[in-house]
Amino acid sequence: MLLEKILQSQGFGSRKYCQQLIKNGSVLIENQICDNPKQNINTDQLVFQVFGEEYQYREHVYIVLNKPQGYECSHQATHHKSVFSLFPEILLHRGIQCVGRLDQDTTGLLLLTDNGQFLQALTHPRKHVPKVYHVTTADPITPEQIQGLQQGVELRNEKGIYAATDIQLFSEHQLSMTIHQGVYHQVKRMLAAVGNKVEALHRHQVGLLELPDLPEGEWMYLSDEQKQLSQNIAAEA
Repeated sequence: MLLEKILQSQGFGSRKYCQQLIKNGSVLIENQICDNPKQNINTDQLVFQVFGEEYQYREHVYIVLNKPQGYECSHQATHHKSVFSLFPEILLHRGIQCVGRLDQDTTGLLLLTDNGQFLQALTHPRKHVPKVYHVTTADPITPEQIQGLQQGVELRNEKGIYAATDIQLFSEHQLSMTIHQGVYHQVKRMLAAVGNKVEALHRHQVGLLELPDLPEGEWMYLSDEQKQLSQNIAAEA
């Protein structure tokens, strides 16, 4: 691939800007200045430097964020901060998008990618990718409420029955539950339908991928193993 196209594909800016970076001697490969924008470079395992900072070539990026409260999953956030403000500009230039959305007051696992096929595979309504949530409720959770969640509830303006699986009770006010759809405010509405109220909501898992050990507000590229796991989720969904 041409060096100028590599830089552009990695989010460094317009083709003209990338050409100028290269001609100015700002790009190094194996500690050697590469000043020819038209130089053909093998992208396999490619590591390069721009302004002294090291980058690894990635055809697509797969990112996991431990989303904090008070952030909207939108580029044009209206009432709160945007989750995209947590990422460097180079990733924004790549056009990363959220794989599904979390409410501003919901924390936990949020995937982002610039791979449209991967995004579609995880978010299409027919895929039914399981998602595990940890829920804190306002009132004590009763056996009847658990039974209601397992049997399924109707949600206003939605078709069908919405049921939870793999419910685990942590305490009288905390439980874990798995849902297989992704309608608006689904967990909150399901708890309301059985007579309770969600006080705090945390997404712990999507498909087979659990939230890594990340502080709130921090993100990481998926490791090769996690990336394969993510791709397996997409393939199996």
